[in-house]
Amino acid sequence: MPAQQQAAPEPASTSAAATAPSSIYHRTTCRGCRGTALEPFLALGPQPLANAFLSDSSAFTTEARYPLDVYFCETCALVQLLDVVNPEVLFRDYIYVTGTSTTIAAHNTEYARTVIDLLGLGTNDLVVEAASNDGSLLRCFQSGGVRTLGVEPARNIAAIARSAGVETIEEFFGTDTARLVRGRYGPAQAVIGNNVLAHVDDTQDFLRGGAALLAEDGLLIVEVPGLADLMDRLEYDTVYHEHLCYFSVTALMRLCEEAGLRIVRVDRYPVHGGSLRIYAGLVSRHPDHALAVRAQAEVERAAGLTTLPRFRQFAGEVAANRARLVDLLEQLHRKGKSVAGYGAPAKGNTLLNYCGIGTRLLPYTVDRSALKVGKYTPGMHIPVLPVETLLERQPDYLLILAWNFAGEIMAQQDLYRQRGGRFIVPIPAPTVY
Repeated sequence: MPAQQQAAPEPASTSAAATAPSSIYHRTTCRGCRGTALEPFLALGPQPLANAFLSDSSAFTTEARYPLDVYFCETCALVQLLDVVNPEVLFRDYIYVTGTSTTIAAHNTEYARTVIDLLGLGTNDLVVEAASNDGSLLRCFQSGGVRTLGVEPARNIAAIARSAGVETIEEFFGTDTARLVRGRYGPAQAVIGNNVLAHVDDTQDFLRGGAALLAEDGLLIVEVPGLADLMDRLEYDTVYHEHLCYFSVTALMRLCEEAGLRIVRVDRYPVHGGSLRIYAGLVSRHPDHALAVRAQAEVERAAGLTTLPRFRQFAGEVAANRARLVDLLEQLHRKGKSVAGYGAPAKGNTLLNYCGIGTRLLPYTVDRSALKVGKYTPGMHIPVLPVETLLERQPDYLLILAWNFAGEIMAQQDLYRQRGGRFIVPIPAPTVY
């Protein structure tokens, strides 16, 4: 039967023994407007934490799973998860570092230069980054002669940043931390939140913290995956428990208004499958959102991103994608073709678990991160091996789970391709290169 009609496997089930109720709670109100007009539209099944890699097979049977359901707020248009995993569980010991990709390195260099030039930053100015990870972005500001401070709750990652010369405090960012930082270091000309706002349950506390730390003429600069790109490119695998919100410009405007901020500029970037970078200033200096920002919100309204039907359509497209990908891998398996994965990103684990792709169809994946190699992926328990394994084993096909870096990966693996290897990119539609 046609691939889009084939019955897809159900997501892996969970049991009471495999859950950890004390580590999760269910919201009943929207983070944006605190209303209750919340409609579910996408259910990805009970899933493990996307970055909770396993070191030993003995942990397979006790692995915790949590609901992964996505809701739309009909009042303020914020897309969000309502099941919230304790951030102490998610982030105190973390496995994702930003410094392993050349794509991100180039993005960070541009990022810092744009902000330095926009604000005219010099040696006396302070840039604070919330969730600063290994300090890769802040090092770019340091290269430009700017004073920096990282705020990073993951103790293991904060230690990496400090060893690289980036002063970092081990805290979650919010209003309390912002006051502490301002008292010790003074106001910041730029407060940066790079792919962190989506991780925060109390969105308003984060934004108000940014406002409290800013100098009067400073800017809060937040980069998030864009909702329009997620919808248009069917990037459902970017949904996982760490990502509590999925932002449109419309929703960001409403959130900033509540925090005493106005958006003065929005930039769009292809990184991470499509990202928004907003620049927001204090309402005392910027009484309204910029005209161009309000125009982008109108484009979203016309595209259906402020009403529920478009999201119901998206859910149907996600189910069809699952069926097509599983059908492709099953066909290759029946033909005796070998398939390996490239990357062990969080998004890949959402995709593998939702599609039910285990070691029968994908015996292993490879990754450049030393923090992941030698471990097993959450849920489907795919072994993570070094990248060098590809040329040693030369599988027929390579499923690129880190599809947002597909161009970089295919360029790096040109010898694999020359030897006859082929690439599969699963998003937005399973495609063989």
